[in-house]
Amino acid sequence: MKRLFSFGLALVLVFALLASCTPAAPAEPEAPAPAATEAPAEEPAATEAPAEEPAATEAPAAEPEAMGPQGTLRVGLPTEPSSLYIPTTPDKISDIAASQLYDPLVFQNSAGEIVPALAESWESSEDGTVWTFKLRQGVTFHNGDPFTADDVVATWEYGTAETSSWPEKYTIATKVEKVDDFTVKVTTDGPKPLLLVTMHDFWSIIPKKYMDEVGVEGFLQKPVGTGPFMFKEWVKGEQLTYVANPDYWQKEYPKAAELVFRFIPESATRVAAIQQDEVDIVTRLSAEEAESLKSVGGVKVVQYQVPRIYYMAFNNLNGDDANPIRDPKVRQAMNYAVDVDGIIKALFAGNGKRAAGYVASSELGYGIVPPFPYDPEKAKALLAEAGYADGFEVGMACPTGVFAAFEEVCQAVASNLGDVGITVNLEMMESGAFWDLMVKKELPELNGDSWADESGESYNRMAGALGGMNAGYSLWTDPKIDETLNKISSELDRDKRKALYEEIQVYMQENPPFIYMYEPVTFEATRDRVTNYNPRPSEMLYLFDTGVTP
Repeated sequence: MKRLFSFGLALVLVFALLASCTPAAPAEPEAPAPAATEAPAEEPAATEAPAEEPAATEAPAAEPEAMGPQGTLRVGLPTEPSSLYIPTTPDKISDIAASQLYDPLVFQNSAGEIVPALAESWESSEDGTVWTFKLRQGVTFHNGDPFTADDVVATWEYGTAETSSWPEKYTIATKVEKVDDFTVKVTTDGPKPLLLVTMHDFWSIIPKKYMDEVGVEGFLQKPVGTGPFMFKEWVKGEQLTYVANPDYWQKEYPKAAELVFRFIPESATRVAAIQQDEVDIVTRLSAEEAESLKSVGGVKVVQYQVPRIYYMAFNNLNGDDANPIRDPKVRQAMNYAVDVDGIIKALFAGNGKRAAGYVASSELGYGIVPPFPYDPEKAKALLAEAGYADGFEVGMACPTGVFAAFEEVCQAVASNLGDVGITVNLEMMESGAFWDLMVKKELPELNGDSWADESGESYNRMAGALGGMNAGYSLWTDPKIDETLNKISSELDRDKRKALYEEIQVYMQENPPFIYMYEPVTFEATRDRVTNYNPRPSEMLYLFDTGVTP
């Protein structure tokens, strides 16, 4: 599912703003963060631009003007984007493709700091419920419309509308108001430590006039933003082409003159494409495929730990109250039944670790509960206690083409469950259809998915997947979980949030809404002509600073 963001350093900014109410200094967004074999989510990349320098600096008069964007950057994606409009992007691949077109008000740089983007500065009221943003002037959208406060208000209004798959990411604010053409006021119903990072991740500013004219459906066909790249062409089933924005407000970006996303569902085909110099970047390779590329001339292999949890989500929103999965003993049994360590060894050559729950090992509050061990006999005993000694049938769905070896993972899970008497009717679905059914709450009782988050905390992952009918990509509701998440969302004290995360993990092991699977290591590859390729730990790509040499 969605990517999310670095939160710890952003919270420092929240405290500073609450204390001083002074505006932040203008700064340009920085180049993306740690890649290659760096695992820590919070470390800055060595190639970052200075965080606090003015966005549009001029070269010294004695030097010639720098060259503009050069060359074509070709990226092989494992699936075709489902949408290029951020409020309707269901997965990381769609996010990667869409985000190159837009700018948010604030940007989270590779060091985890929140820096100015379309907002040059901001300040907060003492109680942290009213935020005033001063907007950057002289910025234009790709269609020539000027950027103003009206566009910020419209972005929020469209984000909260029925057409949005992520309304909760916009209703974090209760009101967004225009003060003047270049000032907006954002009001919340209490302190929201996640407000700025949520703006970074979801509030990609759209042009009000154009959106009002064409509507969301028209916008999906030809999206318009202020970002470093402009939409040129989408050949369905083949590729997506962008060109550099010649009027981008950050004059030194983008580095590439053209950005092409090729859709290559088969990982073996992606491997062949980078070997034959048909693409410059490929993602989500298996460990074996990555190993095979290490000896290929002109290719570099990139490997890093991802703060992502893979899981099998139970669905209690489908109205079937008599289903066996409503019993927590059954859900515990299904966790004991799955040989996650065996799956990691067989399918990922040991690259990964069993998830202890829904909090990744790098996140706040991790370590309070151990992972469920593989214990099929205990699984059978729990099923017998729950009244299902003879087992039962369960429907299961998994998306195809989006996660490395995930089809095989789902098949292994089904087999393990079968070993303890649970008959699984597994259906592999095209990813777009899978997430459409998830939004409609029409998936079966058990569903494979994953969620990445580089915030250093698991709140957004939990709220997104456990938000019941109020969250687009949730299949589970539980009043106790709702209550604890509400406390976390407004708690500014880190130690108190840690205690809340620990409390909810204990509860979620006794009442598991998922079969907890694994935290992965991801493998990617680039051609050696690619410069400044630094994916975020969550696998997110911001390609404005990535270029290609002739």
